[in-house]
Amino acid sequence: MNTELIPTTYEEWHHCITVICQQEMTLPYIEKRIKALNSPSDYMTQQFVTLYGEPQRLKTLQWFEQAKNALQ
Repeated sequence: MNTELIPTTYEEWHHCITVICQQEMTLPYIEKRIKALNSPSDYMTQQFVTLYGEPQRLKTLQWFEQAKNALQ
């Protein structure tokens, strides 16, 4: 795994989502991701944890919460 590609800051993560992946940060999208990341039975969340680890899941969840707060 190339750890250089894994975001380490909110700014890097936000750039990855909005610029590289061209995903608009809408409230419905953010809430959907927060729900999924909080669900241990969600298949994609399980895969995320397998690939990147629990600490990265928690960090990513925190970034989604930060993005949500920025919209409100």
